[in-house]
Amino acid sequence: MSSDVLLEELEVLESIYPTELSKSSERDIELEVEPEVDSESEDKLTVSLSLHFPDGYPDVLPDLSLKTLEGHLTDVEVHSLLADLSAIGTDNLGMAMTFTLVSHLRESLSSLVITRAEKREKEERERERIALEEERARTRGTPVTVKTFKAWKAKFDLELAARKTLVDEEKLKALTPKERDEWKKAAVRLSGRQLFERNKALEEDMLLEEGTVSVDASQYERPKTGENEEDDDGITFSDSD
Repeated sequence: MSSDVLLEELEVLESIYPTELSKSSERDIELEVEPEVDSESEDKLTVSLSLHFPDGYPDVLPDLSLKTLEGHLTDVEVHSLLADLSAIGTDNLGMAMTFTLVSHLRESLSSLVITRAEKREKEERERERIALEEERARTRGTPVTVKTFKAWKAKFDLELAARKTLVDEEKLKALTPKERDEWKKAAVRLSGRQLFERNKALEEDMLLEEGTVSVDASQYERPKTGENEEDDDGITFSDSD
């Protein structure tokens, strides 16, 4: 390849990329390349493609290298991009290929930016899904199993016993020492129903002690027939009386 042919290609490239192309020698250039698609600030990506045209170009591939000007590329991504460019260059051997290489690189960077955005969106949806599932689990409660029910029942029984103890202690405070002793003795031997009835009786006694008057209903019962007949024995009445 004559230098005149290379110079002609470089002149065309300079007209296409007036601000993106910089030439360090007759065989070495750098091109600033961005994705074709607009990207968000976090996906902003600009690279510099360096090309060295060896003897024999375009029948042999140019030496290619990439460096990041803005954004970030992993080593794996750089290797993949350069491998794609080499494959495109191989398909275009014998022809001026720089414009084709730059165009393909722009497309590859666009695909990379889109893939990153889709991945980020997918991760965001997954985070939202997990948060929603956690909220649903919190509001609907924990599914009941035999194991969880037994654990709940044991805890509930302890809490119930503790509340009963507090109620009993409050009741005992209102009793006399003698009544407390009787209460404790009875609590040991009485059944649950007996304790309930005893509690009711004690509460009634406490009401009486506080001023309720007890009435003997028998005082107001009507005498049965014949009960006072003895008081009338021996008494007679006549018309003369």
